[in-house]
Amino acid sequence: MRVFTAILLILLVLLQYRLWFGKNSVPDYLVLKDNVIRQQSANEKLQQRNKLLFADTDDLKLGLEAIEERARNELGMIKDNETFFRLIPKENNTRNVNN
Repeated sequence: MRVFTAILLILLVLLQYRLWFGKNSVPDYLVLKDNVIRQQSANEKLQQRNKLLFADTDDLKLGLEAIEERARNELGMIKDNETFFRLIPKENNTRNVNN
């Protein structure tokens, strides 16, 4: 009976060793779990970016207003017979007059 108990105890120790220190052990599982969480976060950010890009491409396909807006903002283009005005804010002199 003692031999059977000793064999079971040795088997239990070997299984516990493999569970905590072997290949695909609990620490490996925890590291992979953290990697999956980080990857899911990165995927969510990329999905948001893709949604914005798809919305931009849909706007560009459907209407000329989006193309015109981009041309004005990004390329500085103006229409024919249109005058461009640039407003430059006046600098404030902060010097004290009594000096």
